[in-house]
Amino acid sequence: MKQVNEGDVPGEEPDGFFGVTVERMFSEVWSRQVLSTRERRLLLLGLLVGQGLDDAIERHLDTALRVGELSAEELRETVVFLTLYAGWPRAAKLNAQVEELIARCGRT
Repeated sequence: MKQVNEGDVPGEEPDGFFGVTVERMFSEVWSRQVLSTRERRLLLLGLLVGQGLDDAIERHLDTALRVGELSAEELRETVVFLTLYAGWPRAAKLNAQVEELIARCGRT
């Protein structure tokens, strides 16, 4: 989880609900070799946008830009692509998140 999210892992007992879920998700799913972390991130962003999960979207956008998985140009293109599938209102929110993140990180 630290590698995928490039940050601290929220604390909970390892055998609690969150701990068990995270262990499975990151040790068994995110670590598989067929898809890259970048490809998984793009798939997840599409899903999160479709469901309107803005907090999670912001976290994944931030990580993708900071670690170089996606450039500012690729994030903007993701917005254009998802507009047709997730709808304009969700894409407009995503666009605002992307542009705010790019400005905050000093990327163009």
